[in-house]
Amino acid sequence: MHSGGCHCRKVRWHVRAPTSVIAWKCNCSDCSMRGNIHFVVPRGRFELLGDSEEFLTTYTFGTHTAKHTFCKVCGITSFYTPRSNPDGIAVTLSCLDPGTLSHAEIRHADGKNWEKFFQESGIASESKIGSTQ
Repeated sequence: MHSGGCHCRKVRWHVRAPTSVIAWKCNCSDCSMRGNIHFVVPRGRFELLGDSEEFLTTYTFGTHTAKHTFCKVCGITSFYTPRSNPDGIAVTLSCLDPGTLSHAEIRHADGKNWEKFFQESGIASESKIGSTQ
């Protein structure tokens, strides 16, 4: 179990994931501007805590499949619903509280060539129960 959240701590969550994860550094227009590196988990392994929901807002663009949630107070995207895994949650690696993650393998996500990346990467399986992530 990992905990994390945004900078001002108004948004807090728990996520069930291994101590070693595969994380994706994406070069799409949104992720590259934010410097986002994330790992994906099934939605059922992610839980918002307390009154976090009231501090969230969402940005969408393009296909509107991805739901880029961020804190209304500090602006940090600590998690979001990715286009590659609309049934899952992408957790921002740098928003995990320290101490529970032992290793992160960083892989390149070619968001500029999204369709090709999606077909070749196998990322869609990461939001399925029983995935190795």
